[in-house]
Amino acid sequence: MTPESVLWIAQHALEITLLMSAPPLLAALLTGLLVSVFQAATQINEMTLSFIPKLLAIFGALVLFGPWMLALLLDYIRDLFTGIPGMIG
Repeated sequence: MTPESVLWIAQHALEITLLMSAPPLLAALLTGLLVSVFQAATQINEMTLSFIPKLLAIFGALVLFGPWMLALLLDYIRDLFTGIPGMIG
């Protein structure tokens, strides 16, 4: 195994991690922003008010982007497994 192959695996693992975490995190971010604007407009200072909408937004993002995330992860795993013989010998 060469240092280049190790770096390739690590780089792609980080890219996959970022791509897979982006949809739920962005959904939570946008939902939190909307809830905080709503709280500022209505002057409701309830800390737990943003929890349920964020949870629902994350669930919706996982349902919406789940197949894409699964396909991305499976492609990466397939590339890793098919690259094992080249890395060994």
